[in-house]
Amino acid sequence: MPKVLILTGDCAEDYEVKVPQQALMLLGYDVEISAPNKRAGDMLQLVVHDFTNLDTYIELTGHRIPVDIATKDVNVEDYIGLVIPGGRAPEYIRRYNEVVEVTKKFFALNKPVAAICHGSQLLAACGVLSGRKVTSYPACATECMIAGANWVDQDVVVDNNLITAQAWPNHPLWLREFVKLLGAKIEI
Repeated sequence: MPKVLILTGDCAEDYEVKVPQQALMLLGYDVEISAPNKRAGDMLQLVVHDFTNLDTYIELTGHRIPVDIATKDVNVEDYIGLVIPGGRAPEYIRRYNEVVEVTKKFFALNKPVAAICHGSQLLAACGVLSGRKVTSYPACATECMIAGANWVDQDVVVDNNLITAQAWPNHPLWLREFVKLLGAKIEI
């Protein structure tokens, strides 16, 4: 089975981890969850972000899920694609050298990368956004532009091997475009 890596950490957005994981598994992909400073079998705490009448979102406790592989043990050649969920995880996992190196290697090998929401924070830290057209959660637009990206306010953007989306409501189109880049063909 072809393998896809989900690179994340504690406090990732629950929907942005579980929905891609399960959708890709449904299509026959072997999906592995990886996180820095964790070993295989360690648990990650996911969160759910919700909007109330505040200027920002609130955070609620989500699912706990097991890590399949420590990021330091990832061999990028074993995977056909990478998913980078949002939530708060990208703001701290970008501090780990192994996370940056794994992410950069997916780009160096021109493998499909799907980033959503705050996942752009990791991409900005990796220096892979320069000259690319991307989208993200609007609060991350400034980071994308500082990193040299052409940020656009649109639900989903495809730029060569990179598929970006603003948030989990964009899953259907975001995942459809990612699966196309993985080489799968979905017919109804």
